[in-house]
Amino acid sequence: MLKNYFILILFFTSGFLQAQINTKEALALQYIEQKEYEKANLYLEDLFDKNPGIWYSHYFNCLLKVKEFDKAEKITKKQIKNNKNDVTYYVQLGKIYNATGDKKKETESYDKALKEMNPYPPFLTAIVQAFVEVKEYNRAIDAYNKGRKATPDYPYYYERAEIYKMQGNIQAMVNEYLDAIEFRETELYMAQNNLQNSLGYDDENSGLKNPILKQELQKRIQAQPDKTVFAEFLIFILKQQKEFDAAFVQSRALDKRNKEDGRRIYELAKMCVSNRAWEPAVRCYQYLVDKSDSPYSATASIEILSVEYEMVIDKPNASLVELQAVEKKLLEASAKHSGTYMQTFIAKNLATLQAYYLNKQTEAIELLENVINNPGLKPAEKAEYKLLQGDIYLLIGEIWEASLLYSQVEKDFKFETIGHEAKFKNAKLSFYAGDFKWSKAQCDVLKGATTKLIANDALELSLVISDAIGIDTNDLPLKMFSSADLMILQHRYSDAVNRMDSINSIFSNNTLGDDIYFKKAFIYEKTGNYAEAEKSYKNILEFYPTDLYADDAQFKLAELYQFKLSNLEKAKEGYENLITNFPGSIYVVESRKRFRELRGDILKQ
Repeated sequence: MLKNYFILILFFTSGFLQAQINTKEALALQYIEQKEYEKANLYLEDLFDKNPGIWYSHYFNCLLKVKEFDKAEKITKKQIKNNKNDVTYYVQLGKIYNATGDKKKETESYDKALKEMNPYPPFLTAIVQAFVEVKEYNRAIDAYNKGRKATPDYPYYYERAEIYKMQGNIQAMVNEYLDAIEFRETELYMAQNNLQNSLGYDDENSGLKNPILKQELQKRIQAQPDKTVFAEFLIFILKQQKEFDAAFVQSRALDKRNKEDGRRIYELAKMCVSNRAWEPAVRCYQYLVDKSDSPYSATASIEILSVEYEMVIDKPNASLVELQAVEKKLLEASAKHSGTYMQTFIAKNLATLQAYYLNKQTEAIELLENVINNPGLKPAEKAEYKLLQGDIYLLIGEIWEASLLYSQVEKDFKFETIGHEAKFKNAKLSFYAGDFKWSKAQCDVLKGATTKLIANDALELSLVISDAIGIDTNDLPLKMFSSADLMILQHRYSDAVNRMDSINSIFSNNTLGDDIYFKKAFIYEKTGNYAEAEKSYKNILEFYPTDLYADDAQFKLAELYQFKLSNLEKAKEGYENLITNFPGSIYVVESRKRFRELRGDILKQ
C-alpha cells in the first residue's frame, strides 16, 4: 500500500515537471517569434542546459541578437567539447568573432573547421551549409575540394556550381556544369537542365542564351576538338535559339570530322522546315545532295525542291521569274522520276504551283491524272491526289468535276480521315454554291469526326451558316460572303476584300463581323500587309472575344509575331494568352509547346 502511494506521488510530480518544461518551451518559442529575445533567453538558458542538442541553435541566435557574445562563445565551446565530430560549431564561433570584429579569431575558427572536417557525407553537407549561412562561399568550395579528394567518383560538380551561383560567379558556375559533362558524358541532359534552371529564362541574355555559356563552350571545343560532346551541346543551344545557320556550320563540322552519314544534317533540315527557316534548310539539303555517299542524298534531292517551293510561295509577292524558276526545277525532277514513286512527292507541289500561281490549271490536272493512274500508287495516296485535282477543278469553276472527285474519295474511305476531309470539301463546295442547308447538314454530321481538326472546321462552318441566317431568312449577306471565300481560294484577293467590304456597306447589321475580319487577316498575311493583318486579328479579340474565331485569331496573331514580324516577346505573350483565355482550344497543345520554346525551356529534340 505504501509502495503504491509513493508511485502515485512520483507520477504526479513527474507530470507536473513535464508540464512546466512544456510551458517554458512554448513561452521561449513565443518570445522568439515576437522578437523579444531577452525574455526568451530567460527560458532558453534552462532549456539548453537540459537538452543542448535541441536548444543550442535557438539560444545561440538569441544571445547574438542581444549581443551577449561571451555567453554565446561559452555555450559554443561547450558544444565543441561535447561534440568533437561536429566541426560546424567552429563556424558558429567564427560568427561570434565576426560580430565582435575579431577578424583573426574568426579566420582561425573557419580554418579549424576546414582542417578538422570529415570529408564524407553527411558531415560534408553540414559544414558546407554552415559556411553558406555565413556567406563564406570560398570556404564552402574548399570543403567540396576536400570531399572531391575523398570521393573522386563523385566530384560534387552540381553542388559547387550552386555555390558559385550564390556567389554570383556565373563563369565558374557554367564551368562546373561543363566539367560534369566532361567527367561523364551521360551527364549532358542533367547538366543542360541544371544550367537552364540556374541561368533562368526571362531575359534575352539569360538561360541558354547567356553569352558566357557559348563562350566557355567554344573555348572547350577549340581546346579539345575530339571531345564532341561540347560541340553537341553547342548545337543543341543553337537549335533552341533558332540559330539554324550557326547550327548547320557546327553540325557540318561534326559530320565531316566523324565521317558520319549525314543523319544529323538531315534532322537539322527537318527542324529548319518545321520552323519555316527555309534558307538554312536549303543549305542542309544541298550539303546532303553533294554528299553522294550519304543514304539521305536521294531523299534530300527531292525535299530540297519542296523547301524551295515553300520558300517562294511563302513570299507575299513572289515574282513570276521566281515562280517559274521553281517550276522549272520541279518539271525537271518530275521528268527524271517519271512513273516512279519519287514523282508523287514532286507532283503535289508542281500541280499546286501551276494551278494557283502560274494559271496553268490544265497542265496541273493532266499531271495529277498521270500520277493517279500510276499502278504502283496506294489507294490512300491516290485519294490525296484526287482531292487536289478536285480543288483545281473548283478553282476553274468546274463544280461538277470537283464534286465527283470528292464523292469518290468519300465513298472509298467513308470511315477514315481522308474520307471525312472529302466530305467536308463537298460541304464547302455547297457553301460556295449557296446551298447552305445542305452544307450545314453535312457539317453537322462531321462534327463527330474522329479527326479533331476536321470536326472543328465542320463545327465552325456550321456555326457561320446558322449565325448568319438565324431567324432572318435573308441569306444574301452569307451568299456574298461565301462567294468572297471562293475568291480567296482562287487567289482573287482584291475582289474578295471588296466583296466583304460591300457586305458591311449594304448590310450594316450582318452577323459576319468576326468572319470577315478573319478572312481579311488571312488575305493581308498572304499579300504581306502584316500591319493590317495584326489589326484584323486584334479587332476580333477586342470586339468578338467570345465568338467563333477568337481563339483562331489569338493563335494566328501569335504566329504572325513569331514568323512574320520577328517579335518573339509578343509571340510568347500571345501563346500564353491563348493557353490562359482559351483552355479548350485545339491550339492549346501547340501554343504551350511554342511558349516553352520561346521562353527558353529545354525541350527534347
